[in-house]
Amino acid sequence: MVALIGLIIGLIIGLLWNFDIPAAYSSYVAVGILAALDSVIGALTANLQNKFNFRLFITGFIGNSAIAVALTALGDQLDLNLSLAAIFAFGNRIFVNFSIIRRLMLERYDKRRSRSKLPVDDELDG
Repeated sequence: MVALIGLIIGLIIGLLWNFDIPAAYSSYVAVGILAALDSVIGALTANLQNKFNFRLFITGFIGNSAIAVALTALGDQLDLNLSLAAIFAFGNRIFVNFSIIRRLMLERYDKRRSRSKLPVDDELDG
């Protein structure tokens, strides 16, 4: 829940604060944001599975973002588009985590729905 609130607050601040990113840094920022988004969605998935670990989230958030930016910088030095590797990896994980979130939410919805349709004990005796 904390991750979702942080994401919403961050989106609001980002939309209200007009900040221009120089074109030279746009690929670094884009890959860093994608890595951060992957960490947030992974944290949401872990929270729904009751496996959330704050230390794991923070280290993954910082570590994944740093590796993605470093990979992009290395690609720029070698004149290769290595940022595509990070984009593919994080994009794939985002879609996998979203499918897990969707499945967990549908299972919870089905459980609540089936509980609300159970007959009351008095009606069974009746």
